[in-house]
Amino acid sequence: MKIVITGASGNIGSGVLRALAADDEDHEVVGICRRPPAGGPPFDAVSWQACDLGDEDCRGVLDEAMAGADAVVHLAWMFQPTRRQLRLHRANDHGTTAVLDAARRAGVKHVVHMSSIGAYRPAGDRPVPEKWPTTGIPGSVYGIGKARAETTLTGFASDNPDIAVTVLRPTLVAQRAASASFLALFFDPLAPRWLIRLLRDGRIPLLPLPSGLRVQLVHADDVGDAVVRVLRTQATGTFNLAAEPLTAADLAQVVGARAVPVPSAIMRAAVNLLWRARAIRMSPGWFDVGTRSPLVDTTRARTELDWVPRTSSADCAREQIIGLADATAGPSAALARAKLREDHRATPAS
Repeated sequence: MKIVITGASGNIGSGVLRALAADDEDHEVVGICRRPPAGGPPFDAVSWQACDLGDEDCRGVLDEAMAGADAVVHLAWMFQPTRRQLRLHRANDHGTTAVLDAARRAGVKHVVHMSSIGAYRPAGDRPVPEKWPTTGIPGSVYGIGKARAETTLTGFASDNPDIAVTVLRPTLVAQRAASASFLALFFDPLAPRWLIRLLRDGRIPLLPLPSGLRVQLVHADDVGDAVVRVLRTQATGTFNLAAEPLTAADLAQVVGARAVPVPSAIMRAAVNLLWRARAIRMSPGWFDVGTRSPLVDTTRARTELDWVPRTSSADCAREQIIGLADATAGPSAALARAKLREDHRATPAS
């Protein structure tokens, strides 16, 4: 297949590229991103096109990239700066529409869109299936944006019944190589790496965590494996992607600590204070995505795609903590801390 991947140089994109490289088929892959990587695996087997999907003149680049394509995998999504929502809207809403319009013009037969469990409405303790309402996490720019993009996908699928449309909803996606970007996107400029290193080394006996916290993680390579399975089978509809649920006690055990429950409202207030003081880039909305997104049922992916996550949530958490402590960066601008810092300073106010 000829496969066009937007956002191919990022966290999920690198996992998808590794999965495609390991596939038995010999694919032609075109990657679209703002700053194409210089090279090195998994980016060296890709034909790159530089394109900012938020620009009005991206149509020509997309049309050239998608000519003769069998499938488009839309991963591109701008996470920051949450204070400048017009910039996010241009990149994410306009970008998604531009990609879909280009796929239709090129006659692409399969569109795969990467959504998120942040698109779901909050739920109780029971894992939710794909039919759970997608109104987004209240107050989260990210969650509401992902829900809005899914509405756009629904309209596109209805208007183009000859195009197979797939939506994937992963939980928090982990990998060590994304750690530097996570620091830049959420924890800078006040990144307590010394504290993370103590945590990594098992030198913090008590770990404050939100009361009643239950989360799932999934590794970027497992998301990539799911994408390849979807492309291979042209499976349509929506699929949840996640490994096993973890409690606060489970998370603390990963680093040899004991969880100390703290009311979520208190922790959220602290995040809000630090965010307003511009000490961190994690907004209260991002805190809500991490603490209020529902657990998800992955039965459909396991049965229809024969997909099973190879990395557990606990191992994902362990790998991510190690990466954060070392500020590990992948070989692309989207995974580099310094470049993302520059973006944050350069983005004009909206």
